[in-house]
Amino acid sequence: MGRAFEYRRKSKEARWDKMSKVFPKLGKIITMAAKEGGADPDSNPKLRAAIQNAKAENMPKDNVEAAIKRASGKDAADITEINYEGKGPHGVMIFVECATDNTNRSVANLKTIFNKNGGEMLPSGALAFLFDRKSVVEFEVTDELNMEEIELTLMDAGLEELEINDGVAYAYADFTDFGSLTSAVEGLGIEAKKTSTQRIPSSPVEFSDEQLNEIEELIDKLEDDEDVQAVFTNAE
Repeated sequence: MGRAFEYRRKSKEARWDKMSKVFPKLGKIITMAAKEGGADPDSNPKLRAAIQNAKAENMPKDNVEAAIKRASGKDAADITEINYEGKGPHGVMIFVECATDNTNRSVANLKTIFNKNGGEMLPSGALAFLFDRKSVVEFEVTDELNMEEIELTLMDAGLEELEINDGVAYAYADFTDFGSLTSAVEGLGIEAKKTSTQRIPSSPVEFSDEQLNEIEELIDKLEDDEDVQAVFTNAE
C-alpha cells in the first residue's frame, strides 16, 4: 500500500512538473500568434494551430483564453521571439528558439547551460545554412484515408514531402506555406495531431549512442529553460 501510494504521488508530481513547464511555453506561443494575426482562430491559422497543440497537451480552456487575452495587453508587447545558436558535445550543432520578455536573462541562462554541458554559444547566423525551415503537419493514417488523393490535394497547398511512419503521416512544406498547408489538411476533414514549424538539418550527422546520451542531456536542460520554445540539432 505504501509503495503504491508513493508511486502515485511521484507520478502525479511528475505530471505537475511537466505542466508547470509546458503550459507557460504553450501560453506564450498562443499569445504571440494572437498578437501577430489577431484573436480569431478561424482567420488566424497560426493561432488555430497553437490552440490545437495546447489542447493536445491537455492545457485547460481557461489558460488558453487567458493567453489569447494577453495578446492585447502590455505583457504581450514585451515578449520577443529570438533565436540562439550553439555547439554542443562532440561538435553537434544546436539551434534554439526562444520567446522572452528579458533577452539579457535568456542569453545568460543559455550561455551557462551550454558552458556547463560541454558546449558553447555561437554568433547569430552561424548555423543558418545548416537547417531548412519547414512547416510540418502530423495526422493519423486510417483505412478511410486515400493517401494518394490527399498527397495530390496537399501539393496545391505547398506540400513538398509526405512521410508515413508508424501509422502517422508527416506533411512537410516550406515554413511560408504554414497557413495554406494547415488549412488544406483541415479542408480534407483531417484532424491534425500536431502542427509546427521545424528546422530540419540539411546534412544530418551520425553520432554513437553514447554521444547521443551526452547531447540529449544538454538538450533536456535547454528545453527546461522557461524562455526556450524549441531546440533543433543536426544529429541524425
